[in-house]
Amino acid sequence: MSSILTNTSAMVALQTLKGVNTNLEKTQSEISTGKSVATAKDNSAVWAISKVMESDVKGFKGISESLSLGESTVAVARNAAETTTDLLTEIKGKIVAAQEENVDRNKIQTDIDALRDQITSVVGAAQFNGLNLVQGTDDVNILSSLDRAPNGTVTATDITVNRQDLTTTAGTYGTGASLASNITAGAAAIDSTGAANSVELTYANTSGSDALNLTINGSAITVAFDTDAATMIDNAEGQINALGLTGITASSDGSGVLTLTNTNSFEEFNVGYDPGGTDTIALNNNGTADSAGAATGSGSTTLTYRAEEVALSTSAKVNEGDSYRISVNGNDYDYIAGKGETMEDVARGLKTAVDAGDETGVTTQVAGNATDGFKVLVDYDGSDATAGASMSLADNGQAGGVASGGLFGLDNIDVTTDTGADAGLDNVETLIQNSIDAAAGFGSAQGRIETQSNFIDSLVDSLKAGIGTLVDANMEESSAKLQALQVQQQLATQSLSIANQAPQSILSLFR
Repeated sequence: MSSILTNTSAMVALQTLKGVNTNLEKTQSEISTGKSVATAKDNSAVWAISKVMESDVKGFKGISESLSLGESTVAVARNAAETTTDLLTEIKGKIVAAQEENVDRNKIQTDIDALRDQITSVVGAAQFNGLNLVQGTDDVNILSSLDRAPNGTVTATDITVNRQDLTTTAGTYGTGASLASNITAGAAAIDSTGAANSVELTYANTSGSDALNLTINGSAITVAFDTDAATMIDNAEGQINALGLTGITASSDGSGVLTLTNTNSFEEFNVGYDPGGTDTIALNNNGTADSAGAATGSGSTTLTYRAEEVALSTSAKVNEGDSYRISVNGNDYDYIAGKGETMEDVARGLKTAVDAGDETGVTTQVAGNATDGFKVLVDYDGSDATAGASMSLADNGQAGGVASGGLFGLDNIDVTTDTGADAGLDNVETLIQNSIDAAAGFGSAQGRIETQSNFIDSLVDSLKAGIGTLVDANMEESSAKLQALQVQQQLATQSLSIANQAPQSILSLFR
C-alpha cells in the first residue's frame, strides 16, 4: 500500500542518515581534538578519572619546582660546610705549627684569626633566596610528594633537611627543669698536691722466704726476700723510682707501706701485685680501703690521674637546649646542647668552654665512651697559678636553653701560650668533625632530593601516558572510520533521496 501521508522508507532512510551524521560528528571531533573522551558526556567515569590524574600532574609539576629550589638551597649549604671544613683544616695546620716553641706564635695567631673571620663570612653568606641552613637549629621541610589514598584523600609528604649550625655562638643557659643529676663533679676542689691520686700497698711478710712481685703498666719488678716487710718495701721503692716512669713516684714509710703517687694530668697506670705464698697486701686506693681487705693472691688496681672528673650520665637523653655547666673558682663555663647531640658532644663542648676561660694552670681532656660514660677531666697545676694550692670545682645543669653553635669555641683558640696551643689542637679536631658531619648531612639530603626530583619527573611522564591511554583518540582508527562514515553518509543521503521520490509515482494514477 502506498501513502502520501506516511513514507516509511523515507523515515528509515532519515534515521539511518541521522545515525551516520552523529557518528561522523563524533569522529570528526576526535580528529580535531585528538581525544576520544573530550567532555563528561563522552564517558563520565573515564573523564572524571582523567581529570583527577591531570590535577595530580599539575601538583607534581609544582613539587618538581619545590624540589629544584630545595636542592639549590641545600647545595649552597653543603658548599659552605665543605669550605668551612677546608678552612678549619688550614687552622689545624697553623695550630700544629704553633706547637713548636721557636716560632712566632703571634703571627700564627694572626693567620688563625683571619681564617676564623673567613669562616664567619662563609657561614653568613651561605643563603639561597634568604634561607640559610648553616645558621640556627630549626629543621626545613621540602615538599616532595602528594600521596593519594584509595579513598581519595591526599597527603603531602616532605623531605626534612636538618639545619647544621656552624656559627660560633655560645648559646643561652636554660632556666627550665634541673639536670643536675646528669652531671657530677668528682671532688669539691682540684689541686696539684697529689691528693686523691695515690695507691697504698701495705705488705705483710709472713712466710719468711717469698718474693714480692709488682708491675706498673707492664714494667715488672721482683723484690727478693730480705729480713722483713719494711726492708722489702724500701727495696721496692728504689726499684720503682729507678724505672723512670714520668709522673710516678714511690715512697716508703719504713713500716712496710708503699705509696705510689701519680702527678700526670691525664694518664693513669695499672698497678699489679703478687705478695707470694701466704704473704698479704692491704690495698688503699685514693683514700679508700679495698673492700676485700687483705689480699693473699695476686691482684691489680688503677693508679688514677691527677685530674678531677666531671662525669656525665650514661643513660640520660640529650635534648636541644639542655644546658650543662662546670664552675671553676666561681667562674661558670657552659655548653648548651643542640638538636641530635649526645653526651659526648656535651663533654667536648664543656671542655672547649673551660679551655676558653682565663683559669691559669687549668687544662682539660675528654675521656670515656658511650658504654661507660663520658667525662671531662679538669686538671690544675698549682705551680703555674697564683690562686693557691687548689681551685673549687662545681657542676650544674638546666633544660630550656638556646643551643651553642656547632663551631663554639673557634673564637677562643689562642696559640700564643703553651696551654692554649695544646688545647687548640684538641678542640679544633672537634670543630673539624662537626663541620664534616654538617657537610655529610647536607650531601645526603641533596642526594635524596635529587633522587626524588628524578622520580617525580618520571612519575609525571607515566601519569601523562596513563591519561593519554584513557582519553586520547586512536588517530589511525578514527581516520579509517571517517572515510567509512563519509561513504555511509553519501549512501544514506542517496537512499533518502530515492525514498522521497517514491510517492511521485502516485501522480501517474491521476493522469
